[in-house]
Amino acid sequence: MPTILIIDDEKAIRKTLTEILTFEGYKLDEAGDGEEGLKKFREKTYDVVLCDIKMPKIDGLDFLQKAVEINPDVPIIMISGHGNIETAVEAVKKGAYDFIQKPPDLNRLLITIRNAMERNTLVHETKSLKRKAFKAQEMIGASAPINKIKETIEKVAPTDARVLVTGENGVGKELVARWLHEKSSRAGNALVEVNCAAIPSELIESELFGHEKGSFTSAIKQRIGKFEQANGGTLFLDEIGDMSLSAQAKVLRALQEGKITRVGADKDISVDVRVIAATNKDLMKEVEEKNFRLDLYHRLSVIMIHVPSLNERKDDIPLLVDRFLEDICTDYGIAKKQISDEALRLLQDYNWTGNIRELRNVVERLVILSGKAITREDVKSHVQLRP
Repeated sequence: MPTILIIDDEKAIRKTLTEILTFEGYKLDEAGDGEEGLKKFREKTYDVVLCDIKMPKIDGLDFLQKAVEINPDVPIIMISGHGNIETAVEAVKKGAYDFIQKPPDLNRLLITIRNAMERNTLVHETKSLKRKAFKAQEMIGASAPINKIKETIEKVAPTDARVLVTGENGVGKELVARWLHEKSSRAGNALVEVNCAAIPSELIESELFGHEKGSFTSAIKQRIGKFEQANGGTLFLDEIGDMSLSAQAKVLRALQEGKITRVGADKDISVDVRVIAATNKDLMKEVEEKNFRLDLYHRLSVIMIHVPSLNERKDDIPLLVDRFLEDICTDYGIAKKQISDEALRLLQDYNWTGNIRELRNVVERLVILSGKAITREDVKSHVQLRP
């Protein structure tokens, strides 16, 4: 239920507004002056504040200025019987959402409150999306292997050199690819991701290069492939070790000539794509077993970046846990939980076969099942420790 704070030194006004807004389905808090209102504003997060201007102790404009400093996202609607255009302009300049004269028109007041809440929802959603998008690009860690990867990315990203990223499942190979793209001159264009392991071998060529209508039984319309979608940007071929040999041959041609041909077409299409590939396999072993083309391997591995397992960078676990605690608690709308040093040491001793992905899942489990703080006993109870 949305909560509104009413700040007004006239008890009759507070009572009337409370009765009306309670009937409309809002929860109300009241304050008889600006000082009391500021105290409540600090202690609790409100959806909207209705504030009078002429009040004892702290007047409305002073409250407005202080409240905006505390939490600029809460819409504050100023209501006054002593208002004029100059006062309204000053209130809006100081951060007020709107200014309404007393006695307020009920319909206008309700519409203004509803609009303020809708704007507030959009602000929170936008911030959440930006926060998630920003965090998705972060590489957390200060260990020597991670610092080496960061240095390599800084050097390689501005170029168009192809990069092969290797490492176990869950170590963050896709994160390296995103960093390479975001720090490149192609960042303004698309980063197109393809999981080669998730696409059946008979469909991978259509997925990568597209197809013409009628080129095969289920081709009911023309399809643009991933290479064309990534034109001018970056194509990330994840788990490329699982790509079929026939698709490998066409990828090799695309890299050599900068051209692709849709399935069922006879016309070449020029593409300008930077390719970043990733695998959890030993590609040289795959070459020896005739599962991967040696010439494609050499084309892809101009630069090689190996992402270490979490077991190889356990010094980064406290940093990762702290970030995951912040992110997960924010997503759940609760205060960030603390974790004891003993609990952290247990996590550092754990055998992380699932790497960072597993660590995040464990932290989320601990956030849900623990009390206000995560203890050593919580880790022992809720995590199946492996030596």
